[in-house]
Amino acid sequence: MEIDTESENPNNGFDYSNSAALQWSQWQLLDSILPTGGFAHSLGLEAAIQTHLVSTPQHLETFISHLLDNTGSLLLPYVYSAAISPDGQTWHKLDKMLDATLTNQVGRKASTAQGSALMRVAASVYSETQPCLKIMRDASLCSASGKVLVCFHHAPIFGLVCGVLGMDSTTAQRAYMYTTLRDVISAATRLNLVGPLAAAVLQHRMAKVAEALVLKWMNRSIEDSCQIAPLLDTVQGCHPYLFSRLFCS
Repeated sequence: MEIDTESENPNNGFDYSNSAALQWSQWQLLDSILPTGGFAHSLGLEAAIQTHLVSTPQHLETFISHLLDNTGSLLLPYVYSAAISPDGQTWHKLDKMLDATLTNQVGRKASTAQGSALMRVAASVYSETQPCLKIMRDASLCSASGKVLVCFHHAPIFGLVCGVLGMDSTTAQRAYMYTTLRDVISAATRLNLVGPLAAAVLQHRMAKVAEALVLKWMNRSIEDSCQIAPLLDTVQGCHPYLFSRLFCS
């Protein structure tokens, strides 16, 4: 069987303006193989385990519920605002506001590490179809004074990339909650709190909770962004003081 490579190669006429082609790009954005560094962060779970806040699968479910609730209240407004206005000016404004909002040094570093990685990967992967991402990234890395203009926080960049790829704001917010759920359960597996099969079952079960929380917090402005789980934030801040660590946060 012969394959028509001309129709598959973007350099040979593959039309990225149609919805089917855009979906391939959107799906790749959610692929865990994308090297954005998410595997290096446990979202505070490792510290929660070592401080005995989480010690059983039942505790893990409670932790994930609170984590998703806090993610929705604190970060979904930034994803939403960036997705509906995917331009450099809006992104810079959101990045500065989120940097001022995040008081947890561990969480802030994790956010900037993953955000800068996502922007770097997106600018490279989508350079031919969405060159504006590379243009915005290059412009943000350089200024007249030689200073970086933004901190590259993850939530605004995620919304920005989703918006540029044609993803609607509702899907972008749901996708952000999905990646949060996926990453924390992946971390739980590597921390031997649950096995791979149990983790898959747990992710399927927690999807109902995640969807309810998306509906609860979606489409809110950044003025409504708030921290509703200060205990999780405090525990994550203890991560550098752990005797042994598998994750960066």
